[in-house]
Amino acid sequence: MIEKPLTPEDVDFVTTLHGDEQISFVVLMQPRGDQADVLLRAIDDVAMGELKDAAREGEEPEGKDALEPAELALEYSLRALREAGSEAVGQVIEDHPLNKLKSVVEDARADEVIVLTAPHYVEEFFHRDWASRARHKVGVPVLKLFAHSE
Repeated sequence: MIEKPLTPEDVDFVTTLHGDEQISFVVLMQPRGDQADVLLRAIDDVAMGELKDAAREGEEPEGKDALEPAELALEYSLRALREAGSEAVGQVIEDHPLNKLKSVVEDARADEVIVLTAPHYVEEFFHRDWASRARHKVGVPVLKLFAHSE
């Protein structure tokens, strides 16, 4: 599960987690949420010392406006994974992502879930981040990794 396009460092990181073992990915791209998330993201930006980012949180596309950027980010990420020698398919998730994640894990018989995300200190503190919530839902190990910056 990702929330932004994979950087070359991210691709290298996830494709080498298991050494030379051939792996495949089912990538679920979570577009930015609704306005209720803006405050949490701004608090996270302030906590990381990114004051300019905190001030711009309201300018980012939300909801339906975030679908096209999410689709482009997903396609870019899938192409990068394939170019690195992995099989990769994916989709943008519009509805509750944990239900979709659970069904994908079951259908693909996944060995593990990787949640690649930026730090979300407020959500993590209360165990409301995607990785913490997925651990109680999917039935396989969930690895939380922090995405590299652009």
